[in-house]
Formats: sequence, C-alpha cells, structure tokens
Amino acid sequence: MQKRELLYEGKAKKLYLTDDENLVISEFKDDLTAFNGEKKSSEAGKGALNNKISTELFKLLEASGIKTHFVKMLDDNHMLHKKVDVILIEVIVRNVATGSLSRNLGIKEGTILPFTLVEFDYKNDALGDPKLNDQHALILGLVKYQDELDKLRRMAREINDILHPYFATKGLNLIDFKLEFGKDRDGNIILVDEISPDNCRFWDSVSGEKMDKDRFRQGLGGLKVAYEEVLNRILGK
Repeated sequence: MQKRELLYEGKAKKLYLTDDENLVISEFKDDLTAFNGEKKSSEAGKGALNNKISTELFKLLEASGIKTHFVKMLDDNHMLHKKVDVILIEVIVRNVATGSLSRNLGIKEGTILPFTLVEFDYKNDALGDPKLNDQHALILGLVKYQDELDKLRRMAREINDILHPYFATKGLNLIDFKLEFGKDRDGNIILVDEISPDNCRFWDSVSGEKMDKDRFRQGLGGLKVAYEEVLNRILGK
C-alpha cells in the first residue's frame, strides 16, 4: 500500500490518502509539542516508538472486542488504518489525579480517584482544547445525539478496564490517558488516533518514575529511554 497525497498534518502525525478510498496511512513524526504548541522540540526515533506501541495496544484492544481503525503497521513510522470522520471530542480518562485535574481542582497529585473519571475536551487548537459538557457538545454539533456521548463514555471505560490491569502486569500505573474516536463508513463509532506515551501518563509502579511525555513537559529529560522502556515492557523484554 503506497501513500499518495497529504490529507492532513497534525502535531504528531501526517495523514496520507491511498489507492483505497477507505484506507489512509499515518506517518508518526518525531515532533514534540506541549502546552497547546507553546513548547516544541523533536526527539529522533520517538515517532517509531509511538507507532510500535500503538500497534501492540490496538491489537490488544481488538482482541478484547474494542473496534478500532487499525489495519496494520507498514514500517517503523507508518500505520495503515481505516478512513473515518473524526469526532472533535478528546475523551480524557483519569484514574489518578495529576496535571490539569490537580491544578484546576486542587486535588493532590497522586491521589487515587474513588472512581474512573471521564471528561470531554473540545478538539480545537485555536481555542486551547477547552472543557466540554454534554450540552456544549450537542450545541456545537460535535455529535448528533446524547446516545453518542454516552457511547464515548462507555467505550472509554471499557478501554480503561482492559488497559489499566494490563499495564499493572507490566509494572506501570496507567494514571490517565486521552482517546479519540471517529465514525467509519457505516457510521459506527470506533477508536482512532494512537495510544502511546504521548497521550497516556505512565508511572513506574515501584519508583513512581514518569514514563511518558511529562518528561518533556516538565524538562526531566530521558524521554526516548522512557518510551523504549514502555515498549520493552509491552513486548515482555
């Protein structure tokens, strides 16, 4: 499968058309951004690591009954997947307080939440990805029906129920993560984008060391080493 015209370029990936109108190719970039693009850098090999990690996790979720856009990994930096209409809602799943939840609500970082929290953000860089409630999402036309919002929440919790214990077996605590969804050609809502240390927070279960993009956000260094460690644990190395 060969990539053709560039369809879209985001912060972390380029999206290309293919000869099949129902399939597209994502190229995972080495670019790093944080704080709505205010902090930028690049880390050689980061894109390939995210592609490999996402591939393994999409396979795991598919085997567990979660429908995704994933078709196959083409090479280190390229993934073939279904073409979808992306729903412009970022679904945030939180198991432990950190980041904006701690800053905005004063919940001490590291506090285990009494239940899994699912939040919606508006996927809009110009507005800084603001928080959404259900009425906002419906007014903006991001979905047509309340049932679709309910399904996003339900799928997010189902994914968490698979990934949280899975990573626990790998010595990683899944703190929180961001999911994106889209509609396939039949109108089915499926999981899209990627699942990687770029959009998940992983803390080592013993040391509490951060193994994700917070290493870039917080200037901790060692980002590539951390991503490699996450991949190696997934692969059982």
